[in-house]
Amino acid sequence: MTINEILDMLKGILYTTGVFNWQWNILIMWGVGLLFIYLAIAKKYEPLLLLPIGFGIFIVNFPLVPLMGHSPEGNRYLLEIFYHYGLEWEVIPCVIFLGLGAMTDFGPLIANPKTLFIGAGAQLGVFVTFTGTILAGFTLKEAASVGIIGGADGPTTIYLTQHLAPQLLGANALAAYSYMAMVPLIQPPIVRLLTNGKERKIRMEQLRPVSKTEKIIYPLVTVGVIAILVPSVIPLMGMFMFGNLMKECGVVNRLSETAQGSLMNIMTIILGISVGATMQANSFLSWKPLFIFGLGLVDFAVCTVGGILTVKIMNLFLKEKINPIIGAAGVSAVPMAARVAQMEGLKHDNTNHLLMHAVGPNLAGVIGSAAAAGMFIAMFE
Repeated sequence: MTINEILDMLKGILYTTGVFNWQWNILIMWGVGLLFIYLAIAKKYEPLLLLPIGFGIFIVNFPLVPLMGHSPEGNRYLLEIFYHYGLEWEVIPCVIFLGLGAMTDFGPLIANPKTLFIGAGAQLGVFVTFTGTILAGFTLKEAASVGIIGGADGPTTIYLTQHLAPQLLGANALAAYSYMAMVPLIQPPIVRLLTNGKERKIRMEQLRPVSKTEKIIYPLVTVGVIAILVPSVIPLMGMFMFGNLMKECGVVNRLSETAQGSLMNIMTIILGISVGATMQANSFLSWKPLFIFGLGLVDFAVCTVGGILTVKIMNLFLKEKINPIIGAAGVSAVPMAARVAQMEGLKHDNTNHLLMHAVGPNLAGVIGSAAAAGMFIAMFE
């Protein structure tokens, strides 16, 4: 072998590495991925979500890495398999709802059904953003899939987007899960802006005890009503209520523990890294995904405002007032929004515990965002 042939061989090897396939825009995506990892580790902002998403963004933005897309032979790469069978086939969102159901106690919602109105009011941002996105030039289906981000319900966002605008799945999922994780940053300033000191110190009466029979009947009745009114979201809500029934019936503890434990953890890992892997520089750094990511913040903020204003309107007619802080929990970021309400309440009165009261609107928000998604599917699919 001659020297020229050896040099040509070495040159060919070098051109198969990332060194000769470098693009400046991947540095931006590295920064985004590392920011998410920093927030997860240093700030502990929902690390179960942000760490896998951040790592997915980081690792997929190296040149020539065989993670997304197809090989020359047509085989799917690793993260493409996760994405295709988990997200595009809508398996992961439904399984995650099964796990969420198995982790959920509907007692606060059953004890105080008025909080359903708070969950409904917190969907305000969905419809405001839907209108604004249409004005920005999106199609009706795209606008619906972007609007649902404000409900702060990642699985529902994925489910609706895959039905109506699958080309936006990566951007929508990233926005939804990012703002879910950043609830502790976004919501407190809005709560303080829209409420006064007297309102934030309102004490609510202790919730009545809820019987086991009520807790068993509730998921059955709820899933029946949803199946009749918005059948298109039954794959999500059916699994949610089935998971809750397994928890409350008390006879399938092994199944319930698996759904809320190991199965939920596996799905979270695959979901997070798959969502992050969709954020490749060439596809994400364009006006539409960036616009969606920015608009998602506005959407989420308006939904928070909607929940708080709903409580303030309800208080005009109620003898026993509701602390408007729990209105912020009307978005379906479970359980982060309820925790934020608890922390905000304690800041203004360290003996005023709002957590159980905030869980009601938080769960109502899950049902409300699913109902909004079902309405969009019925209208546009």
